[in-house]
Amino acid sequence: MAQANTQKAKTQFGYRRHPDQDRPGPNPAEHPVVVVGAGPVGLSLAIDLAQRGQRVVLLDDADRIGEGSRAICFSKRSLEYWDRLGVADRMVEKGVVWSVGRIFHGESQLYQFNLLPEDGHKRPAFINLQQYYAEAYLVDRIGDLPAIDLRWRNKVTALESRNDSVALTIDTPEGAYRLHAQYVVACDGARSSLRQMVGAEFAGQVFEDQFLIADVKMTAEFPTERWFWFDPPFHAGRSALLHRQPDDVWRIDLQLNRYADPVVEKKPENVRPRIARMLGHDKFDFEWISLYKFQCRRMDRFIHGRVIFAGDSAHQVSPFGARGANSGLEDAENLSWKLDRVLRGTSPASLLESYHLERSFAADENIRESTRSTDFMAPNSHQEARLRKAVLSLAKETEFGKRMVNGGRLSVPCSYDSPLSSPDADAWRGGPSPGCSMLDAPVAGEQAYLTDAFRKGGTDFTLLSFRNGAAIDAPGGLKDIRVGGEGGLADPQGLVAKRYDAAPGAAYLLRPDGYVAARFRHPTREAIAAALSRATGVN
Repeated sequence: MAQANTQKAKTQFGYRRHPDQDRPGPNPAEHPVVVVGAGPVGLSLAIDLAQRGQRVVLLDDADRIGEGSRAICFSKRSLEYWDRLGVADRMVEKGVVWSVGRIFHGESQLYQFNLLPEDGHKRPAFINLQQYYAEAYLVDRIGDLPAIDLRWRNKVTALESRNDSVALTIDTPEGAYRLHAQYVVACDGARSSLRQMVGAEFAGQVFEDQFLIADVKMTAEFPTERWFWFDPPFHAGRSALLHRQPDDVWRIDLQLNRYADPVVEKKPENVRPRIARMLGHDKFDFEWISLYKFQCRRMDRFIHGRVIFAGDSAHQVSPFGARGANSGLEDAENLSWKLDRVLRGTSPASLLESYHLERSFAADENIRESTRSTDFMAPNSHQEARLRKAVLSLAKETEFGKRMVNGGRLSVPCSYDSPLSSPDADAWRGGPSPGCSMLDAPVAGEQAYLTDAFRKGGTDFTLLSFRNGAAIDAPGGLKDIRVGGEGGLADPQGLVAKRYDAAPGAAYLLRPDGYVAARFRHPTREAIAAALSRATGVN
């Protein structure tokens, strides 16, 4: 992407020679896990693994962060994950919190939406935060974790897969060296060199319409909301998007003609008149300018032997809907506990196959939603254009028409049809079913929210139980969150029971990533043990 010459100052890190580089050629250093790529996904994965007790080598071919704001919208689910990694408070404190969006057609508002209309959640629906801040906070967190060895200006140039390890050749300013890893996780982005090294295909669709991103610094009184326009008066026949970021920076996306010359369009002197027409003034400065095309693609398989792909290296979607970085963080969250168990020998290596099954299913869902959004925003045919015109006209008058408008459906956690889930044996009227993400709710006691209780006390499987005075005979080794009963968390507003459709005696088995593995109206030790065995890949 092309950056304006006024872009945000970078945070730069120095290269340091590592003792691994001094080992004789036939005896390279051996490590359990090497993560390649120090973006939000690689950084988060390394932290997660380290908190589980794993030693991690994290390699990045650059020596800096902060090259443009890039991803800015981080979801509630991502914030709950970052809570467990110890960085969410800092993200939210700096970020811009929002939940309301508005869709316009021309000068008229079609409708507005609220992504989190109910109270009783620790984290907001979304924050807007420049990616360079997110990365900086994650790097700071890594400084607290000696189990992570973060090596800047270490570029992987060759990869050899073996039965029991992966051999890497790494280039540095002082020459090349080799090391071996039991597993390598490629988080090296859309242009992944590791993907090329394993010879994996990256199939999908590239949309020809071009979009201009301009991050501008200005003082404005716009509310902290997501505003999206179809055919606005300041940009006729196209679409536009406006988002607030921290530091009085605003993200503006403008759809361009597919035949627009990128070299011409990205010049600040050509961008300025477009933004001035939108804002009605030219009292702003550029932070970052970029041009891009939508891409909706993914690898056929996310696992190639002992090389595992996550984030943009495995899949790409359009930025509308905030599905890129958030889905990559869900990859990290899904993979970390499984890889930890395999490395410890508490689960078979076949457990990792569930990472591919679950996250490729999620990638397909995100690509499907992203493609629908793109087709609606940038119709590829006269028929699609007529359909959009009819939908926009209906949306002014009808509720069902509003639901058909697609200005980029926002990211939500995927629900897995997973081999790790145990199907319900009882009737439930609500609550998260097996394969769905846990729900937050306020509690009274040492923790203020259910997600706080889940975070505290370890990173393994958890039994969320609703007590009626009798203890549940659960297998050993499970973390226990009790709601109600003596010594349990109080549910003062009744929201925990309501959101989980839970009567006294019910229980949920939660995976380490906060997904529901099983639930029981009348749990028994045998039923919980069977569900746990299935969820850990043992049976």
